[in-house]
Amino acid sequence: MAKHKVEITGVNTSMIKVLKSEEMTDLFIRYKNGDIKAREDLVNGNLKLVLSILKKFNHRTDNMDDLFQIGCIGLIKAIDNFDLSHNVKFSTYAVPMIVGEVKRYLRDNNSIRISRSLKDLAFKALKAKEELTNQDGREPTLEKISEHLGIDELDILIAIDALRDPVSMFEPIYNDGGDTIYLADQLESKEENSKNWDITISLRDALSKLREKERQILINRFMVGKTQMEIADEIGISQAQVSRLEKNAVDHVKKMVK
Repeated sequence: MAKHKVEITGVNTSMIKVLKSEEMTDLFIRYKNGDIKAREDLVNGNLKLVLSILKKFNHRTDNMDDLFQIGCIGLIKAIDNFDLSHNVKFSTYAVPMIVGEVKRYLRDNNSIRISRSLKDLAFKALKAKEELTNQDGREPTLEKISEHLGIDELDILIAIDALRDPVSMFEPIYNDGGDTIYLADQLESKEENSKNWDITISLRDALSKLREKERQILINRFMVGKTQMEIADEIGISQAQVSRLEKNAVDHVKKMVK
């Protein structure tokens, strides 16, 4: 059976060579010893790895040629920084670097622009999160990041959320074999939302009257989307305690909103 020919930036993908483990090791040794040709062979021998990664992004752009080139940049960076002494498969090391390069490109070239100030705040928050994790040995709560930076929790939450990939309104969110429910089906209309402004005010008032730990649990569960187990690990209590506190907080909010 003839191989199917697909060309991306002039590369016939059906003719791409896949390197064996022994060949990879030999080429890396040669490259580290100054053989530039070995680097070229490593790139050409791993192009199918790039293509396999791009499959998950093919709905995000109309120009796969550009995305392929960006993926190759990530591949080259991985080759240049790979260390055989770590005893890790090259693909294991390279995939996150290629994915990261592609995601950065898509984010920076997205038609939905995020303000520089919002990006800066998000990166500050992520850096603070990493520092506090290293300092305390566990992931910090949103409250602790807020205190560390001296910035309101909601502002931090909005900034971090802005870095997430946009989702289509017609993204399927549930299908039990029958009718598919799309994200658009779950969005409120402006008319309906304006009728419920009083509920929104009551909800904010109810949240402000919760104990701090309960408020943090509700924010992390229903705004950030974390699991009870993740929250339990962060604040140093059991999952059962998180569940109980969450239930008490939800019951309290329901009474206040009524």
